[in-house]
Amino acid sequence: MSKQRVFISFDYDNDEDIKIMLAGQAKFPDSPFDFTDASVKEHLPGDWREKVKRRLGNCDQLIVLCGPYTHTARGVADELEIAQEIGLPYFHLQGRTNVTCYQPTTAKPEDKMYNWTWDNLKVLIAGGR
Repeated sequence: MSKQRVFISFDYDNDEDIKIMLAGQAKFPDSPFDFTDASVKEHLPGDWREKVKRRLGNCDQLIVLCGPYTHTARGVADELEIAQEIGLPYFHLQGRTNVTCYQPTTAKPEDKMYNWTWDNLKVLIAGGR
């Protein structure tokens, strides 16, 4: 299986540190994914939804990295909503231990949040969800 191109959506104000750790896992020799994009902090001029849609369209999957304030991050909610609109596979990854992590407001009721372990991540990227 070739490496999956993933877009990592995360709360830029509170979870950039864990996004860096997740993107670093793409460098592991047995990594099943390449980190190709991330949430947009700066306002994109023009039709920003269309620009995000293009970025997501160039990826194979979306990883929604969930933290304690993800449910208040409008950009993460919008990125997930766009991924749902275009049919991009996605999953929610619990970004922190020992704290309650939340999914974005646009998560579907059936969406699960998975524990972030290296073994889980490899299974999830392979479609095991």
